[in-house]
Amino acid sequence: MSQEKILVTGIGILSCLGDKQQTWEALSLGKCGLKLQQPFDFLPPLPLGLINKNPSALHPITDRVIKATLKDAQISAPQPDMGVVIGSSRGCQGNWETMAQTWLAERKIKGNWLTNLPSQPAQMAAHFLQTSAPVLAPMTACATGLTAVAQGYELIKRGYCQRVIAGAVEAPITPLTMVGFRQLKALSRNGCYPFASCRDGMALAEGGALLILETETSAKQRQAKVYGEIIGWGLTCDAKEMTAPEASADSALWAIKHSLRHGNVNITDIDHIQTHGTGTVLNDAREALLISKSFPQQPYINHLKGSLGHCLGGSGALSLALTLMSLQQQTLLPNHNHGDYDLNWVNKVEGADFHYSLCFSFGFGGQNAVIAVKRC
Repeated sequence: MSQEKILVTGIGILSCLGDKQQTWEALSLGKCGLKLQQPFDFLPPLPLGLINKNPSALHPITDRVIKATLKDAQISAPQPDMGVVIGSSRGCQGNWETMAQTWLAERKIKGNWLTNLPSQPAQMAAHFLQTSAPVLAPMTACATGLTAVAQGYELIKRGYCQRVIAGAVEAPITPLTMVGFRQLKALSRNGCYPFASCRDGMALAEGGALLILETETSAKQRQAKVYGEIIGWGLTCDAKEMTAPEASADSALWAIKHSLRHGNVNITDIDHIQTHGTGTVLNDAREALLISKSFPQQPYINHLKGSLGHCLGGSGALSLALTLMSLQQQTLLPNHNHGDYDLNWVNKVEGADFHYSLCFSFGFGGQNAVIAVKRC
């Protein structure tokens, strides 16, 4: 396995607050992109993070983020040797629902179902790059984005390629997705309040992020700007409940330890944690327990979903991208809502001398994903 450092040299973001720069600036000002919306008349108004006035399809979101990421990294197509690892937990579900409704009403299908397979975001990037390198499309619920980055890291470490575009995108504002989460009583009626005593659920949102990962040698050769270093990853599974997290947080702690073992980093070295922070009762309680019992040094604690909503599979990639921007700029973004647990919350824009960050994602089915990053 290669001993090369794996650096992040490009970031593309699309969220309900805008592109990469717009999202960063809005978060710095404490703004929230969630609004009460009623895209479907059979559901009441709910807090949602829409990119446009109406729900978006996955294809235009993916296209915008791919192009923005390559532009940020100063890389142009074709890239025949670049790996692709782009996931999505919902895929093109909105298009499938529309096609099903058309079939039921008119007994014919409108659109090409072959361009709406779950792997479509990865396929779009592969076609755009004209690559012959490995192309992967992971799907691990809300842990998809970090799983994709972990797989991209491994492709480089194992010598399959020197560069990878990795991350996840999501367009989850569809009737079936909203009804499903509502049936689970997982959707908030008012907003998203991670770690607050008044929290009552998540707020669905569109968007995602992609990262360019590459070897230090490759980055130096082309004099690329660097956001930070990926030093390790950890993936575990609770293997218990389908929707509820494992209460002791032990399996999530294993994921943390695995992520740090790659980079020979101690748990007490961690300065900052970007939480999963969904605003649901069980997730936030388990995550607060995990942090309080595992990190005696009280690292800075961030959550983003109070401002950006929950992009499901895209949320981890979005959180990691913004964490890397924080590392590069040595600036911590404020949490939109104050958490009620006794943790070291970031409640205003803070300049800080910090070196190591962890990004958490926890998904249905007991998926636990952690990425560890380091300042360069």
